[in-house]
Amino acid sequence: MKKMPFERPTNYYEEHLYPIDEQICALLKQRKERSVKQPALPSDEIISYLAAKYDFYEDYLSSLFGTLKMENLFKPRVEPFGFRKHLPVLQSVELDEQLYSVTFIRQFENASVVNLNIDWDGTNDLPHELDHNNFELSVGEPYDCRMESGGGSTGYYHYNYIVSPPLPDDFSGMDLVFTEYRDHFREEPTGVEFVLHL
Repeated sequence: MKKMPFERPTNYYEEHLYPIDEQICALLKQRKERSVKQPALPSDEIISYLAAKYDFYEDYLSSLFGTLKMENLFKPRVEPFGFRKHLPVLQSVELDEQLYSVTFIRQFENASVVNLNIDWDGTNDLPHELDHNNFELSVGEPYDCRMESGGGSTGYYHYNYIVSPPLPDDFSGMDLVFTEYRDHFREEPTGVEFVLHL
């Protein structure tokens, strides 16, 4: 899924606002540096107080602070290009009657694509109840891992991850660490984590 580019609604800008805009950016940086992990959201009471004090709508402030948690979603994305080859992996682990497997890695000039497959006995699954949590991939420094897509059906689900820079063709000794979260912000781990040692 490609990120849509931001299109300015207007080219108009009042230059006398620049010092205020710079102060806003400086305060955002200060807030980011002071937050321990991801920026915490003010409580409903604090939002109500700030909205009344500074004459803003509460939903507006909630949305503004909610956007602070999403900075990572705006990170420039690497789009794989220049397919080179498939690298066989053939690694799997079974947890709680689900088989997690990575069968191969696609190598591109600027990135690698890792496909995680999840299989289970889906004979008792109801199609409209097919709902999965999010699995995040970590390979360690200096690699950036981003879930690109996912989908599935009864008894099967898969996720695609873009890893940049590309993994080495000889990836022996590396670990693929998959951690499951209930949310997109990676604040609610389910406790399911597994490592595929390459």
